[in-house]
Amino acid sequence: MRQEDRGAKPGRAGSGTGRAALAAAAIMLALTVWGRGLALTLAGALVGPLPALRTALAYGRQAGGSASGASEAAGSESAASSTAPAPALDAAALEHYLVPLLTDADRPADAGAVAETAYGQGSGEKYIACAAGTIKNNTSVPSAEVAAEIENPLPFAIELNSPEPQVLIMHTHATECYRPAEGLWFLPGDGARTTDRAANMCAVGAIMADTLNAAGIHTLHDESLNDYPSYTGSYSNSRAVVQQYLAQYPSIKVVLDVHRDAIEKEDGTRMAPVAEIGGRKAAQVMLICGCDNGDTVSLPNWRQNLRFAAAWEGAMEGMYPGLTRPVLFSYRFYNQDLTTGSLLIEIGTHGNNLNEALYAGQLAANALASLFTGTG
Repeated sequence: MRQEDRGAKPGRAGSGTGRAALAAAAIMLALTVWGRGLALTLAGALVGPLPALRTALAYGRQAGGSASGASEAAGSESAASSTAPAPALDAAALEHYLVPLLTDADRPADAGAVAETAYGQGSGEKYIACAAGTIKNNTSVPSAEVAAEIENPLPFAIELNSPEPQVLIMHTHATECYRPAEGLWFLPGDGARTTDRAANMCAVGAIMADTLNAAGIHTLHDESLNDYPSYTGSYSNSRAVVQQYLAQYPSIKVVLDVHRDAIEKEDGTRMAPVAEIGGRKAAQVMLICGCDNGDTVSLPNWRQNLRFAAAWEGAMEGMYPGLTRPVLFSYRFYNQDLTTGSLLIEIGTHGNNLNEALYAGQLAANALASLFTGTG
């Protein structure tokens, strides 16, 4: 995940717009089969793209899809406030996203090696505490100034159960992907890239969007392959996509660019950062927040983005100790000038397998939902 030249070819339109009729049908289905609670989540789909429908289907599977389960949910819903946040996707729902992985019986003789590790929070003058997490300050901004800034409140307010989108999830490097194997090995010739949206960053973005939508945070998910067929110009492409969404949905306050990292030893061994949470391995995650340098990197709202990064980092590490690597605060651009809630998040590396990344995506989104709903 590196940033390349921003002045490249124009971007494409987002892949999820213009599906209002299908969304309306989904709402009718939700009212008939799953009850009013899901319909509240789907109502925003009338102005949003197709991923809201996929959220509905996932949420319906979580509920079991039975008529009796729907009537019980409807009964309990009537006693609850219509503005109360819905529960985020739980461990049972996660099973619907996990995929079959290759076993050691499938391992070829010339497979590459993978080594697991767990990155700690770090210590020393470069590291600033933010609740349970830390920020690694790779800028010339004094650490005391960073520490003071992150004490300020978020620069935006998320409206729960809103018909208007609040969050956009997208992928500048959508074709980044993970190992398809359970064991600590990868297939020879594996370039860790695929256009298959069920196996690349779009799959991780989907579970994150579904988790937020299930919590009453109206979230859109764009699945444009901004790095395909050419990796060069990815950020120019994704910038155009985000700008189109912001023009169409000015209610969007948060834009999350979901990537995965790549860490290798000199001998080619791929590093897999993991944390064991709830008896299951999750890929460790890292937020990246850019900083204005007064010259080549122009981010006038970097302070607001930094507040958001610190709050989310603190929520993730507080709820799931070991899940995060320190926030990287550095002179990076990554189109983070577009909103005051723009961040890049690295979900694991090419050393992690897909299921570890999917679980991490769910946990990261659970923590974000907790932050936005005030339930943490």
